Amino acid sequence: MVARAMGNFALRDLRLVAPRDGWPQKKKIKKGAMQAASGATEILSGARLFPTVEEAAADLHFVLATTARQREMVKTVHLAEDGVFAARSRMASGQKVGILFGPERTGLDNDDISLADAILTFPVNPAFSSVNLAQAVLLVGYEWFKQGEQRSPMAVGEALPAKRETLFAFFAYLEDELGKLRYFGDEDKRAIISRNLRNILHRMELSEQDVRSLRGAVRALVRRRDPA
Repeated sequence: MVARAMGNFALRDLRLVAPRDGWPQKKKIKKGAMQAASGATEILSGARLFPTVEEAAADLHFVLATTARQREMVKTVHLAEDGVFAARSRMASGQKVGILFGPERTGLDNDDISLADAILTFPVNPAFSSVNLAQAVLLVGYEWFKQGEQRSPMAVGEALPAKRETLFAFFAYLEDELGKLRYFGDEDKRAIISRNLRNILHRMELSEQDVRSLRGAVRALVRRRDPA
């Protein structure tokens, strides 16, 4: 159903993260999936499989995470129209953009959302905000197709944002070094504090050079702490 929604609005690049039933699927299940795709079988056949969100988003410069629920973290929130406009504008300036959708039953968890630059949400009835996966893709796809090509050239000298691969590696390095200093205190608080740090860095829209500079600064502090 997701592939069908993508086909409706000319979206082609489907990335799957650790599918519950595996991929490619068993013959019987796969046949049902192909039928549900209703002709969008090329999208299913071309789907790429990744074990983690980090690896699926590694080559992207900007990621939007979709959710209809309020989250206890400080992160930019876009309605679908504004989020798609921001994504299209970035693509027009040469960036690679992805939109992250959660599992059918549970949606995205906070750790996944902390890996995204911003949240994309939909104005739905607050008394019944449940939107299934295919519906969410359809809503975003409709907005994407409706807006068409947007042209928003980058300013002269402006650098592309760091790819997620670079940023995620810095997250891991920073959190590891902070852990060695017992910065997180109670280990139960580590996940919450880590999410907060990631969200702070996302809001800075760091370039590749920015990340290299920050990593170098942390490395210098580590060397000062642990001289050879």
